[in-house]
Amino acid sequence: MIKLDISKALTSAEEVAAMESRVYEAQKALEEGTCPGNDFLGWLHLPSGITAEFLTELQNCAQIMRDNCDTVVVAGIGGSYLGARAVIEALGNSFQWLTNKGENPNILFAGNNIGEDYLYELTTYLQDKNFGVINISKSGTTTETALAFRLLKKQCEQQRGKDMAKKVIVAITDAKKGAARTTADKEGYTSFIIPDNVGGRFSVLTPVGLLPIAIAGFDIAKLIQGAADMEKATATDVPFAENPAAQYAAVRNILYQQKGKKIEILANFQPKLHFMNEWWKQLYGESEGKDLKGIYPAAVDLTTDLHSMGQWIQEGERSIFETVISIETPEHSVLFPHDEENLDGLNFLAGKHVDEVNKMAELGTCLAHVDGGVPNMRLIVPRLNEYYLGQVIYFFEKACGISGLLLNVNPFNQPGVEAYKKNMFALLGKPGYEKETEAIKARL
Repeated sequence: MIKLDISKALTSAEEVAAMESRVYEAQKALEEGTCPGNDFLGWLHLPSGITAEFLTELQNCAQIMRDNCDTVVVAGIGGSYLGARAVIEALGNSFQWLTNKGENPNILFAGNNIGEDYLYELTTYLQDKNFGVINISKSGTTTETALAFRLLKKQCEQQRGKDMAKKVIVAITDAKKGAARTTADKEGYTSFIIPDNVGGRFSVLTPVGLLPIAIAGFDIAKLIQGAADMEKATATDVPFAENPAAQYAAVRNILYQQKGKKIEILANFQPKLHFMNEWWKQLYGESEGKDLKGIYPAAVDLTTDLHSMGQWIQEGERSIFETVISIETPEHSVLFPHDEENLDGLNFLAGKHVDEVNKMAELGTCLAHVDGGVPNMRLIVPRLNEYYLGQVIYFFEKACGISGLLLNVNPFNQPGVEAYKKNMFALLGKPGYEKETEAIKARL
């Protein structure tokens, strides 16, 4: 199992123990569905509720895509792509573009920006590819995703023909309503449902994340098993001191509410985890940042960012704390070579595993940051595989629900996300926004 080390969090055992009753009440509210946002708690027992039959259905669809596509584009934004991308990049070959021998389709992502150059370059790249599309949207009207899907659908039909396009375009959307559902039904696409009671940022263990991960060639059954085991390990009846999600939620709220730590930096020493950082940022930022409250989620890739953000973390404003995802065992072995001239002075490392050097960099960084007044928590992950990533995902989700309730906010809504959309539609002159258009033009 993954483990949480809070020994360097600069909080006392008494301070943590004093949070137990509050954490229990938050856990109880989640379990009994009495908390704000209780209509979005479908993620809570999702791992243990997934059946073998459902996994088989997903895997069969993934195999059809794998048999007929060399490239699959996932069209989605926010939680509709970040979870899948986090897992695929964590498990995949860092040089997939150069080394892919056709064993697995390349997975690309679109619909998460409005970059004209990006879309031009993507559609140009796809011109000689046997590509398929996964369109992920509850409504089908999210601007970024709908724009990308329009382009991709048209191109896929032109290049591959309507019959093949019908086979290699998959919709993941609402069960009954919305533009994406209407299109899927009209065109006869294979479709999967985004559960009504699961918000986007908690959806990686639904078809939203599972289908792209399966198409990429990874074992979604093991991912789910890891999440299900973490569901048990973080249940309400697990003693507070043994429950990693409860401990994490407690400590981060002590640091925020009692010690003035306003920013949490998620750090990793494994470059494959960059998009896990991005997924985590959305999960916590969108869940807690409301009512003028919330820990600001930031992230760094180390040791890379020690040469950019390292100075600020070490000696900047002491408003931060750090959580490190630490991978115990790498999947490959590389030994540091001996050099006869030793001009760089590094022969003392000859014969050592590169990961040993990395681990000492991690330990040295942790000690330096703690000495510099930065509280540090460490999430220890035995290996970077499907099973343990499933545990990591559910651990962060469960802790997020608890932590948001400790802040007295609704962790499951995101009212602030709509503000930019209203302004954008008004500026673009969308029908129905005439009054807003007039008002916003008067401000310019």
